Amino acid sequence: MEEKTNVMRILDQKKIAYVPHTFAADGAKSGLEIAALFGLDPAKVFKTLVTVGKSGAHYCFVIPAENELDLKKAAAAVKEKSVAMIKSKELLPLTGYVHGGCSPIGMKKALPTVFHKTAPDFDAILFSAGKIGFHVELSYESLQKVIRTRTADLVVD
Repeated sequence: MEEKTNVMRILDQKKIAYVPHTFAADGAKSGLEIAALFGLDPAKVFKTLVTVGKSGAHYCFVIPAENELDLKKAAAAVKEKSVAMIKSKELLPLTGYVHGGCSPIGMKKALPTVFHKTAPDFDAILFSAGKIGFHVELSYESLQKVIRTRTADLVVD
């Protein structure tokens, strides 16, 4: 049996169907590289970004890998004056994940999570399974059975 990540174990426990995608990890790959690797539409490959709000609260935003997070839209989506990306060194202690392997599922502490508004448009989306080289593909609807999430317009136009 191939290696499973915590994300995969959580999905298995909740009996949520997903398709695992793995690659030999020689460092993090961009979402576009991952889309090309698996022959997927880049618009359905999502990346997980962690931010800190003006209030000091942390948030998770999950957007198409080909896009850039619009910090103003992100702040508005979580009713903050402003949000900023957290520093790379803060990611592991806060989420339990490393840069390039961060997943919205199974973080040390559940953060308010917002997906870009296009996530529900696809039959399935792909995102990190919590470890570099591991991704899961599942429907947004299934994802909502595992974590509390909502959608908003989050990307730079």
